[in-house]
Amino acid sequence: MLKKLSLLLSCMLLISLAGCAEANQNPDSGTAETYLSAENQNQKQTQENALEAVYHMKIGWNLGDTLDVCAADRDGDGLVNEHPAEGEEVDETLWGNVMTTPELFEHLKADGINAVRIPVTWRDHLGEAPDYQINPEWLSRVHEVVDYALAQDMYVLLNIHHDGGGDPQFGAWIRNAASDYPGTAEKYTVLWTQIAESFADYPEKLIFESMNEVGFDHMAQPRAYEILNNLNQLFVKTVRKSNPDRNLLIAGYWTDVEQTCNNLFKMPEDSEKDRLIVSVHYYTPWQFCVSTQQKTWGSPGEVRVMQANIRKLKETFIDQNIPVIIGEYGTMKNNDTASRVYFCEMLTKECYEVGIPCYFWDNGEEYDRINFQWRTPGLIEALQHAVSGENYEVTKSD
Repeated sequence: MLKKLSLLLSCMLLISLAGCAEANQNPDSGTAETYLSAENQNQKQTQENALEAVYHMKIGWNLGDTLDVCAADRDGDGLVNEHPAEGEEVDETLWGNVMTTPELFEHLKADGINAVRIPVTWRDHLGEAPDYQINPEWLSRVHEVVDYALAQDMYVLLNIHHDGGGDPQFGAWIRNAASDYPGTAEKYTVLWTQIAESFADYPEKLIFESMNEVGFDHMAQPRAYEILNNLNQLFVKTVRKSNPDRNLLIAGYWTDVEQTCNNLFKMPEDSEKDRLIVSVHYYTPWQFCVSTQQKTWGSPGEVRVMQANIRKLKETFIDQNIPVIIGEYGTMKNNDTASRVYFCEMLTKECYEVGIPCYFWDNGEEYDRINFQWRTPGLIEALQHAVSGENYEVTKSD
């Protein structure tokens, strides 16, 4: 199936170059082959639209706990967990990871990873209102790391990360929109204006993501969704001033599958056609993926839940010609290895078959960034198999 789609895309390019306006329509609905609709196939574009870009993403990976670090209360005890040394600024090593190098992306690319998400937290690097100027050294470092990935011809997702965290007493601010929307919107606009203008001339494979895991559950649901929808709309409006046709990633409500598939969630209006992607994360069941309550996964019932969630994304977005990215997924490192590999392979394959790329969340525990090795036996091979296009049944090893 995927080989046929690759052939179809090649034919589209040849037809476009020849000036021919015809394109074949595929009658099969709900397959990867129709993920690029006939309407999209007929468009003459200077760059990939969102549907095409998402289709070309294979294995995704997160540079977690790196540029997204901040002086934060990570365990919820009311205290900052890590402090930079006296007189020093917050840098990417604060949470225990090494400085990022070009070699990291070279090795990831060799393992089949062609898409990376680079989460960035800006709150410790902003000047005072109303300019909220980004520290030039921090912005320069973000540029360097993005450049490392783009040099490997990778897709790159760049976002605003823990600025939307749950610890406003230590600098998180996006959720303040619930009580001060005008002030939050002003800061949000100024920050995204700087980021967008700074990267305006970058290649099309750089994609901006509006925010990370933001919701407003302490208020009435319609108003909570309205605030998130408004911020996402403001993101598109702001970025379009300097990046008129860049593909953009729109954060779902809490980036949760079920809550984002709620009809209260609205994709923003856009001056450009087919340039928006919806972003969700997948940590279901939470007890297996994030907490330490469940060590194993893989019963028929658990697999059906995963398949139902993927089907919900397909019916809500993909069938409406809106591409989807699972920007984060993963499991606790101390869980059963066979279960972890099975979960990741099953999710990646099931999603790949409907055109959803998955980005593994790695806070530094999975991939050894010094020796460039995967710590979980069989994991990268399972992900490679999942996106191979081979028709096979995922099984759990003994």
